[in-house]
Amino acid sequence: MNIQNRKRREKEDYTSQWSGGEDASVPHSEPGLPTSPSPSPEAESRNDGDSAESDRESSNGTSDCADEECWPSDIQSPSPNPVLFSLVLVLSFSTRFYKLMEPPHVCWDETHFGKMANYYMHRNFFFDVHPPLGKMLIGLVGYMTGYNGTFPFIKPGHKFEDHNYWGMRAFCAALGSCLPVFAYLTVLELSQSPTAALFTAAVLIFDTGSITISQYILLDPILMFFIMGAVLSMAKFNNQRYRPFSASWWLWLALTGVNLAGAVGVKFVGLFVIVLVGLNTACDLWRLLGDLDLSLVDVAKHCLARVFGLILLPLFLYVTIFTIHFVVLSKSGTGDGFFSSAFQSRLIGNNLHNAAMPEHLAYGSIITVKNHRIGGGYLHSHWQLYPEGVGPKQQQVTTYFHKDHNNVWLIHREDHQNAQPEEPDLVRHGDVIRLEHKETTRNLHSHPHQAPMTKKHFQVTGYGSNGTGDTNDLWQVEVCGGQKGDPVKVVRSKVRFLHKVTGCVLYSTGKNLPKWGFEQVEVTCSPYLKETPNSQWSIEDLINPKLPNISLSVIKPNFLEILLESHIVMIKSNSGMKPKENEMTSKPWHWPINYQGLRFSGANETEYRVYLLGNPVIWWLNLACLGLYLLMAAVASLSLQRGLKLGQRRTEHCWVLMRGGLLLLGWLLHYMPFYFMGRILYYHHYFPAMLFSCMLTGITLDVLLQSSDLLLRPPYCAWMQRLGEIVLYLSILYSFYLFCPMSYGMTGPLAHNPASTMAGLKWMNTWEF
Repeated sequence: MNIQNRKRREKEDYTSQWSGGEDASVPHSEPGLPTSPSPSPEAESRNDGDSAESDRESSNGTSDCADEECWPSDIQSPSPNPVLFSLVLVLSFSTRFYKLMEPPHVCWDETHFGKMANYYMHRNFFFDVHPPLGKMLIGLVGYMTGYNGTFPFIKPGHKFEDHNYWGMRAFCAALGSCLPVFAYLTVLELSQSPTAALFTAAVLIFDTGSITISQYILLDPILMFFIMGAVLSMAKFNNQRYRPFSASWWLWLALTGVNLAGAVGVKFVGLFVIVLVGLNTACDLWRLLGDLDLSLVDVAKHCLARVFGLILLPLFLYVTIFTIHFVVLSKSGTGDGFFSSAFQSRLIGNNLHNAAMPEHLAYGSIITVKNHRIGGGYLHSHWQLYPEGVGPKQQQVTTYFHKDHNNVWLIHREDHQNAQPEEPDLVRHGDVIRLEHKETTRNLHSHPHQAPMTKKHFQVTGYGSNGTGDTNDLWQVEVCGGQKGDPVKVVRSKVRFLHKVTGCVLYSTGKNLPKWGFEQVEVTCSPYLKETPNSQWSIEDLINPKLPNISLSVIKPNFLEILLESHIVMIKSNSGMKPKENEMTSKPWHWPINYQGLRFSGANETEYRVYLLGNPVIWWLNLACLGLYLLMAAVASLSLQRGLKLGQRRTEHCWVLMRGGLLLLGWLLHYMPFYFMGRILYYHHYFPAMLFSCMLTGITLDVLLQSSDLLLRPPYCAWMQRLGEIVLYLSILYSFYLFCPMSYGMTGPLAHNPASTMAGLKWMNTWEF
């Protein structure tokens, strides 16, 4: 009887919410992030006496009867209107694929991701600050569509000529075309309103920024595809709450996990949608825990199912992505220097792969010295001097991530006696040495002058000539964890170099020097002697014909070690990204107001210009609807909390607005964290948040127009609603007609010229088309 009462109570809650007429009450089981589905017409016509068959359901919520025979089967996701859905599909794909091959040259960041597709095809290891899934998919599609990986992607404007690039652009455009479709289905799940879903699809289909960012070889359309896939799957899964552990319940749970893995596998921004799904899941489990008709065993089953679908499955897929990445990129490439010597030893063609070299360091050896911090570079110098005002104008010393002849040093005794005895003399813990830069013959040197970036540290320079300098060239070798007389082992020893005169320690700060330092990493002498990876170095390459060689295969790391190292390098490099000189950057407050766009191609009237900028009518409408939604949701929340008798339609609108809170949370999670990031930011970082804003706009406008009967009587309220819809669609279409040249290409005079086709459309001085 307890089970029967529970199911009858759920049915009463459900029917009172959606078909209670003027006496409708607020269902007490509605969770903090509402997930209850709306009814089909058949469900609205049922009465409390129709629940007999539901009594056969088990205590965990599953049904022993056929789906179509039980009342919970009527609580299901609405089927999209075939005509409207087809219209959304056709318009979305046609707007993204129109002029897809133009311009026939590299645009903006295609130079990076196209080049990385080449690396996958040739299996050469490279480094990027993002996880590998997006680049792997671009490379795979390029290979499958006939691209041979030989176009160099040197810089924007580089013509493709006869190279086959259409497949990679088409792949990104296809995923970008799915975004309005996913948004349409998601809003339909949350609002049960085809009108709200169509509003949402329209603002995304005809947004010039969304079109532009989908038409090129970029990670953004791939990332947004998985983000929207995760949100749609989550909404579908929420609407399966009355059919737990059914096939469709498991399907949408698993698809949510797959899309979460895909999102974070493309960019770390995917972590934001993981937080969104996590909060939604926590609310769902909290609701289940409060259901006294569910046993603790049933609650545990729900928890375990979500652990499997939303934690273990995405984690397994994410690790699989990196497994494929490391297996494919098995050859030495441009990214070697970002990683440790042990990591490099697994790459075919690297000098450390199956290498044999002397086990110990000896005087007279030719060496390279690598900083031991994750992502540390090689100790490096070059002929250029520090500029005026940055200490004495002596030779620059930096760390550099790439292998280079300027990374090579000679190791000498303290007393300049370079003649080598018959037997090699090993360098040991406590020895005082000189390091001579092989290319310029200047010694590694420090003195009590401020470092260029880290003012509390001392400057490190190259000084002297042909190995001759002064006492500030002397460094004491210290093997970390070693004792007096211990030899320095190649690759395996962590070594510190203490400056003999000042007592400071050679240090790589991780800070990039300005353009005068070629944006290489600052090297200082730190007076703080605490052992850190920044002050620890290893001898990576060693040439000394007097020493016997041994195999270094023992240093190869296992999979977990390279997985961990790769993530530390990515995260540190991502957070340390700084703008280059004259580079167009932006601030988070610029984004929602469409303050400034990005040049994808061309800068003058003789070039084919593509400009990334959102349709201003749509973006400003989104901004207005954010404020309007907050006001409407506050009124709806107060009405529900006070239990006002609003009638069926009003109550339904209130719950739709409450469910829209999930989209507001998604917008906040994908937007607000950028205010706290220290890395360089660009306009395109806002587009994932913009997806949530568009969906919220669709729901807000639909509820607003349906509330026209608060002002007018029938049939005038219906006329007002239709007129509002027509005005909105015409505004969106006309603004798209005006601004679409930004996406599809502009030629001729710039917008400030009266003869330009875009004359009069530069509504903000910061727009540069």
